[in-house]
Amino acid sequence: MAGPVLKNTIRKLRFDRGMTQEELALRTGVSRQTIMSIERGQTNPSVLLAYKIAAALDESVTTVFQMEGNLVPV
Repeated sequence: MAGPVLKNTIRKLRFDRGMTQEELALRTGVSRQTIMSIERGQTNPSVLLAYKIAAALDESVTTVFQMEGNLVPV
């Protein structure tokens, strides 16, 4: 059984604002490759970076990131 997956709307929100990956990277203090990796779901951001990305996109963290699936009970 697969666990939860963190999904995001970074790409859509960037396009809506006419923002490049490079510009988002500069605004959040990370590399363009990091933004690309997070957009593709290959990497999950730290909590701090998730907040920085949301702030740079002028959205709430819960608008930018959503968890799909259920946590596995312990």
